[in-house]
Amino acid sequence: MKPFQIHLPRPPGHIAYPKHQAGHTGKQAGHMGSQAFYPGRQHGYLVSPARAAGIPVQNQPGRPAGVPWMPAPPPLLNSPPGLEYLSQIDTILIHQQIEPVEVLLRFESNNKYEIKNSFGQRIYFAAEDSHFCSRNCCGPSRSFTLRITDNLCREVITLERPLRCNSCCCPCCLQEIEIQAPPGVPIGYVTQNWYPYLKKFTIQNQKGEDVLKMSGPCIMCSCCGGDVDFEITSLDEQIVVGRISKHWTGILREAFTDTDNFGIHFPRDLDVKMKAVLIGACFLIDYMFFERTRN
Repeated sequence: MKPFQIHLPRPPGHIAYPKHQAGHTGKQAGHMGSQAFYPGRQHGYLVSPARAAGIPVQNQPGRPAGVPWMPAPPPLLNSPPGLEYLSQIDTILIHQQIEPVEVLLRFESNNKYEIKNSFGQRIYFAAEDSHFCSRNCCGPSRSFTLRITDNLCREVITLERPLRCNSCCCPCCLQEIEIQAPPGVPIGYVTQNWYPYLKKFTIQNQKGEDVLKMSGPCIMCSCCGGDVDFEITSLDEQIVVGRISKHWTGILREAFTDTDNFGIHFPRDLDVKMKAVLIGACFLIDYMFFERTRN
């Protein structure tokens, strides 16, 4: 004789999972269901909709596959989540992706970058978020939000740049960028200093206090096969502590695209927040001096 069973009606909103997910895996199934209802945040991170939907990282649009990711180090105490990758490195390589749409149709699209360590392992992926009219009308002076995500598509660093005319002749048009980690929490700023012919910047902490200085050459020219270096120094500009270099990418890429490669060098024991701020400084340099419009 079969046991007597009572089937109750399922409550509204109930999700029926396959039988192989029942039993001891029911907790996992419930967690998957919570991702579907709350796609915006996981464990304090902002999460992309694709990640929340369960799409594998390598299959998500805009993120190149086939490049190994840097193994995740243990979390740091009293440090924003996601910045632990920066604690073990002294060199960062930033490669801008070539956008075929820009080359063929001659209009500006959102920039995308790969951020790697010296071994070629990817640390982060950065993607610009700006308006179409702003990109194609304001050019390098445009405002933007740059979202930097890790290998799990968690947004760990956010860069905010306001719209200002890119003119070094007017003190009211000095450029700046705000670095946030996690998103919404400022950890530092990079501000341009007014000089008639020199490219000088001040690197500040989350309180707006000056920490480091940065200066570049008088002429931004890499068309002769050489690199363009920005030196990072102490506040009195007597000690060089690091460097941001725009690398020569070849005559064809330099002439027909605005995709750039950068290298950032800093002391290994530098605070991870300052390392993240230097990443923001590199992107500000790229947009100010090496980003060209397609109008």
